[in-house]
Amino acid sequence: MGTVILAIDQGTTGSTVALMDTSGVVIASASHEFPQLFPQPGWVEHDPESIWQSVLKGVDKVFNESAVSPADVITIGITNQRETAILWDRETGEALHNAIVWQCRRTTDVCQQLKEAGCESMVRERAGLVLDPYFSASKYRWLIDHAEVTEGDIDSGRVLAGTVDSYLLWRLTGGAVHATDVSNAARTSLMNLETLAWDSSLCDLFGVPMRILPTIMPSSTRFGVTGSVPGLPDGIPVSGIAGDQQAALFGQACFDAGDAKCTFGTGSFILMNTGELPVSSDSGLLTTVAWQLDGSRPSYALEGGAFVCGAAVQWLRDQLGIINAAHEIEALAASVPDAGGVEFVPALTGLGAPHWDPDARGLLSGLTRGSGRGEIARATLDAMALQNADILKVMERESGQSMQSLRVDGGASANNLLMQLQANYLDREIVRPELIETTVAGACFLAGLAEGVWSGLDDIRAAWRVDRKFDVDLDAEDRKLRFASWNAAIAKTRYNAAS
Repeated sequence: MGTVILAIDQGTTGSTVALMDTSGVVIASASHEFPQLFPQPGWVEHDPESIWQSVLKGVDKVFNESAVSPADVITIGITNQRETAILWDRETGEALHNAIVWQCRRTTDVCQQLKEAGCESMVRERAGLVLDPYFSASKYRWLIDHAEVTEGDIDSGRVLAGTVDSYLLWRLTGGAVHATDVSNAARTSLMNLETLAWDSSLCDLFGVPMRILPTIMPSSTRFGVTGSVPGLPDGIPVSGIAGDQQAALFGQACFDAGDAKCTFGTGSFILMNTGELPVSSDSGLLTTVAWQLDGSRPSYALEGGAFVCGAAVQWLRDQLGIINAAHEIEALAASVPDAGGVEFVPALTGLGAPHWDPDARGLLSGLTRGSGRGEIARATLDAMALQNADILKVMERESGQSMQSLRVDGGASANNLLMQLQANYLDREIVRPELIETTVAGACFLAGLAEGVWSGLDDIRAAWRVDRKFDVDLDAEDRKLRFASWNAAIAKTRYNAAS
């Protein structure tokens, strides 16, 4: 038997290939970026071949720079940027158009027309998602309309559609397998959350032929085996697939209802495990499949996100010049006891959950002659923690689950002051794991589980290890006053937008 699991973490700007040993330790990784394409304002594309080549480069490098051989690989797990849509030719393997990336807004008008036609409630009820160009369905329709695809091509089975996981699986298996997992299918607006199958009403609504879509499978199962992949022997099973945020939830061992994780990236992505039944939201949170293990019922999650999290620190660095490097913000914010009445609402691209106000604008308020760089830095960290607390409190209310602690990952989770502020404002313990590459961990755990590397979830819990815990250090009255000031500042962002 081999000694390592290979993970492909295919992200928006690059691909990481990593190796995890059977004790749950990542022993090597290699990353490669690929070009971002912006053919028009608001449009974002990727060349699927560039994505695949970035993966192959990672495979080559990770073995060249480690003592591990490709023959040592037990299984492969995939985690990926979600919602990005690809159309390709089954016979030639060539993409029929550049991939339309999740960030792309080209189908905004289509989604708006469907909203005006009263279709959003049906999409919400069946798919758990809002009507938005963020999701894959309208992207697939655009690709069909603009890639010179004929009805004959579709009827013959020559045209294949899929998210990035499906495309990578197809390439890894030498074109033998066209499949996806439930967590990625749940992000298309085409899968029924309860049946876990493509929904004919949703496919008809968006004009996507069901026959071009991949087979939906559990997240942890043997999808297929490698064939004709440069740098890898044939016959390695591909046994785990999950969208990046669901993979992070699994990688954080959030296996029970009420378990939650927050990924601190450019934005913040928050998922809470809601158990075996989907929980609908009245506050704009998304209902999604977290994962499904082979032979088991699926686990569901509520998802919410703040558009600007780490990007607020980048804004201080690049636009205001308050810091020279992102890591400097912790020491600068710690140089003052508090924000001194300064509020920064980072609505630089509108407000996400639970406010959902695309017209809101960023706000820096409460400035006095005594306000300086330290107070603005502290207000920025406050905002990053406060907006997450807003989302998580809504999740607790709507799920009926009381969270015991919040598990954190992503680059900004290394900021100890931010983690302490998050504990104080959320009024929950914050837990940071040793392994913060939780998307990689989730892909490896899902694949290894299917192949018997771990016998069950308890084994994975044992492999998940804590780096540090942050306990609450703020009394209830001070927390109440802090939120009153924050909420007043948020209200002003809406006033500014309206005026």
